[in-house]
Amino acid sequence: MTDFIDPVRERAELLTRRHLLQTGGLGLGAMALQALLARDGAAAPTPRANPLAAKAAMIAPRAKHVIYLHMAGSPSQLELFDYKPELQKLHLQSAPQSFLEGKRFAFIKGVPKICAGQFAFARHGQSGQYISELLPHFARICDQACVIRTVHTDQFNHAPAQLFLQTGTPRLGNPSLGAWVTYGLGSFNENLPGFVVLLSGGKTPDGGKSLWGSGFLPSVYQGVQCRTAGDPVLYLGDPAGIDRTLRRKMLDTLAELNQSEYQRSGDAETLTRISQYELAYRMQTSVPEVMDISREPQHVLDLYGARPGFVSQAEGADDPRVLYKGDDPTFANNCLLARRLVENGVRFVQLYDWGWDHHGSSPGESIDETLPIKCQQIDRAIAGLITDLDQRGLLSQTLIVWGGEFGRTPMMQNNVRDEFKKGFVGRDHHPFAYSMWLAGGGIKGGLAYGQTDEFGYYPVENPVSIRQLQATVLHVMGLDPERFHFTYQGLDQRLIGPTDEGQVLQGILA
Repeated sequence: MTDFIDPVRERAELLTRRHLLQTGGLGLGAMALQALLARDGAAAPTPRANPLAAKAAMIAPRAKHVIYLHMAGSPSQLELFDYKPELQKLHLQSAPQSFLEGKRFAFIKGVPKICAGQFAFARHGQSGQYISELLPHFARICDQACVIRTVHTDQFNHAPAQLFLQTGTPRLGNPSLGAWVTYGLGSFNENLPGFVVLLSGGKTPDGGKSLWGSGFLPSVYQGVQCRTAGDPVLYLGDPAGIDRTLRRKMLDTLAELNQSEYQRSGDAETLTRISQYELAYRMQTSVPEVMDISREPQHVLDLYGARPGFVSQAEGADDPRVLYKGDDPTFANNCLLARRLVENGVRFVQLYDWGWDHHGSSPGESIDETLPIKCQQIDRAIAGLITDLDQRGLLSQTLIVWGGEFGRTPMMQNNVRDEFKKGFVGRDHHPFAYSMWLAGGGIKGGLAYGQTDEFGYYPVENPVSIRQLQATVLHVMGLDPERFHFTYQGLDQRLIGPTDEGQVLQGILA
C-alpha cells in the first residue's frame, strides 16, 4: 500500500522562512480578495475562468474605454497651450531669483535667461481657447477638449515622473493605471487583451515597460505591447508544422499540468499562466484582423494621415530624433489602431510617443526645429481620432488623455550654451505647472481649466496634482478612487496613495 502524501504538508516543508516572508503578502491579499468576493456574492474563480471578463463598475461610469496619449519627454506647454505674452517682454533677460532660490533643475546652471514662446498663439473655437500655431488641426476641434494648464508633480526626472504619473509612485513595483482599470473592470472582448500598448518615436520611454506593468496585481492585467507593422505580437503565431488542432491539444495538456501544479502549490500566478495561454490562442485569430489598418477605407486613412505597413527609419535608430520627419505616420497609424481596438472592446489603450525632451543641447532636440516636426506627426492624427470616434458614437464612451510627465521651464537651458542659437533652443524640466488635456466621455469640452502666473511658472488658480488626475480617470471609468484597492503586504493599496490628496476634479466633468 502506497503511503499517503499530504500535498499541503509537502508544500509547507518545502518552504523556507525567507520564501514564506516574501510570498506571504500575496497569500494575505488573495484571502482578502476571496473574502470580498464572497461578501459580494461573486463566484470563486476557476482555473479556466477568464479574469478579463467585463465586471460591474463601482459607481455610475461616464466612459467605458480609455485612450491615453503620453508624449514621453514632456512637450513645452509654453509653445503649445499656455500663452504667456509677458515672456516676450523679458526675452533673454536674466531670470529673477524667485525662479531659482530653493529650486532643483535637471540641467540649468547658475542664472539662466528668460526664453519667450517661439510660436504664435490665437483663440479658437466657441470657447476661445488659446492654441499654438503648431496645432492647427487640434485647434479646429478644441471645443471637444478640456485643457488643464496647472498640472504639477513632485518629480523632475523622466523615469520617476513617468512612473509617478502612470503607477502612483516614482519607484518600480506598482501597477500601472491601465492595469488598475483592467483589474477593476475587465474587458469587453475575451479574444483581445484588456490593456494594449503601442509605441512610436523610436525608443521606449525612460520609465521602461514598468509603465504598463501589473506590479503586485496578477500579471494577466499588465499591458500587452503590440507593433504597428509586421506581426502585431511577437511569437504569437504557430511555428511551421503546428496547426490549430494540434495547438489546442497542446494547450489542453499544459492546462492539466498547470492545474495540477496549482493544486499542489496554490500559486495564483499559475492560474494567470493558464489564462494567458488561452488568451494567446484566441488572439491568434482575432489580433491580425483588428490590427490590420489596411482594411480601413482611404478617406479614414486620410483623416488620420495613416499609411498601412509603414516602418519609420527612426524606429530602432541610435538617435531617432535626427531622423524625424513631419509626415512620419507611425503615431497616426497607432491612433487609428487605438480606435479599432476600442471599437472591438479593448478597455485601455496606451500610446507612448518618444522624442519630446527638447533641451536644445544637441541636434534633434530643439524647440524651434524639432518641436514643429513632432507636432506635425501628432496633430492631424489626434484631431482625426477625436473626429472619427465622434462620428462613430464612440467619443461619448471613450476618455482621451494627452500629456507628458512634466513641463518645461520659462527659462532657456544653459548647461551646454547660454547663447540663443537657432537649432539649439531648449528648456529644462519644469514640475511646477504644465498642460494636459482630456476629451471624450464624461469630460466638459471647450474648457480651459486652471491658470498659471504671467510667466507660466506656478499655478495661481485650480492647481491639479497627479493624484487628482488619477482619481478623475478612475471616477470617469466607474471606479471609486477612495475605495478601489488591492490588498497587498497587509495594506489596502490604492493608485492614488494613502492620503486624501486624490480628489476628483468635479469642475471638468460634464
